[in-house]
Amino acid sequence: MENSPPHPYLPNTPEDVKAMLATIGVEDVEELFADIPPHLRVDSLGLPPPLSEQELVRELTSLATQNLAPGPNTPCFLGGGAYRHYIPSTVRAVISRPEFYTAYTPYQAEISQGTLQTMFEFQTLVCELLGMEVANAGMYDGASALAEGCLMASLVTGRRHIALVDTIHPHYVDVVRTYAMGRGLQVEILPPQQIWELDESYACLAVQSPNFFGYLEDMEAMAQAAHRVGALLVTSTDPISLGLFRPPGEYDADVATAEGQSLGWPLSFGGPYLGLFASRREFLRQMPGRIVGRTTDRYGRTGYVLTLQTREQHIRRERATSNICTSQQLVALAATVYLTTLGPHGLRRIAQMCYHKAHYLAQRLASLPGYRLPLRGVFFKEFVVECPRPPQEVNAILLERGIVGGLDVSSRVERGLLLCVTEVTTREEMDLLVGALASLSPR
Repeated sequence: MENSPPHPYLPNTPEDVKAMLATIGVEDVEELFADIPPHLRVDSLGLPPPLSEQELVRELTSLATQNLAPGPNTPCFLGGGAYRHYIPSTVRAVISRPEFYTAYTPYQAEISQGTLQTMFEFQTLVCELLGMEVANAGMYDGASALAEGCLMASLVTGRRHIALVDTIHPHYVDVVRTYAMGRGLQVEILPPQQIWELDESYACLAVQSPNFFGYLEDMEAMAQAAHRVGALLVTSTDPISLGLFRPPGEYDADVATAEGQSLGWPLSFGGPYLGLFASRREFLRQMPGRIVGRTTDRYGRTGYVLTLQTREQHIRRERATSNICTSQQLVALAATVYLTTLGPHGLRRIAQMCYHKAHYLAQRLASLPGYRLPLRGVFFKEFVVECPRPPQEVNAILLERGIVGGLDVSSRVERGLLLCVTEVTTREEMDLLVGALASLSPR
């Protein structure tokens, strides 16, 4: 194609570029980057020449076929923050409707009352699920929701120190550190037995339950330790577990967050996911993200509006509670349909299946020579087993036998393998894993 522009996917013509440069008063595009130190610049990305649409589709399809994803009939015991759960057909049927399917962050949502209504219903369900008074319309994911909760605690208390219990998912810890760095906040990591050492300099105590290893924390003690020094209790939880265990609001949490991927969303190779965020009513105006309200117009008809939108895209930057949060609206809609379809009894049934299946597998494995459960306490759907061989070696052998093993946590627990069981895991799959691991037992 001789007359094609050199960059077919860029809409600006050379004349457009020239006019824009003249308007802002610079000679060329390179001058726009003059303030960047030379040692920080990337001279070349080494990208291949541009492709036509047909060639690009072929290339991306070829790359996609290299992904190794366990199929629906592949035994899989990998969790660690992202989980396989059954997704009712109603979820895809609703979110695939064209009026919803392209929704990401509605910037002028009032023009779509249907979208605003689903956001309002989502907030209501999150409040009921977490046992809290107010919720926003969703966030990026569970990790950023926890980080935003810690930032909000600093905003509310005026304090500069954040305490994280060391059983929080390590990726969540990294995200909290990153968010805190931009605000100049100090992050401290401490084991559960040291929570009583907090003082009045701490804005919050953040804790995950079930924690990274799948076990429940003593949340009453966490709340008492935080509130004793005037700090907030910020929690992260698995929403499926709330079908069986008490919600954060019942153990006096101030801010409750969760990863919503389990609520009707596939693994999707890591995203996009959904952060749940709720708090006490008194912190409403310090909450990040967007909050949808319901009202009536002058004719008495029900209407939905964006009551609060505390992002820098909507208000002055210096007044924004957060500059890096959003509303994952399509995923939030999936969670709304999922929770509505299941109802409280359905959610409880799924939680019970996860709990009992996980304990069945744990008991079977603990009876094998060379295996034991090194951690004490109550676990939900994940647990750590100590293996007679390095977990990396164990997982490699399992994969050769068509089984996706667990998460290697040997850096935290000696020869520790974190295994996950959900309601979609069958007894035959668990027995197959037990047989495979038994063959690795010491003779």
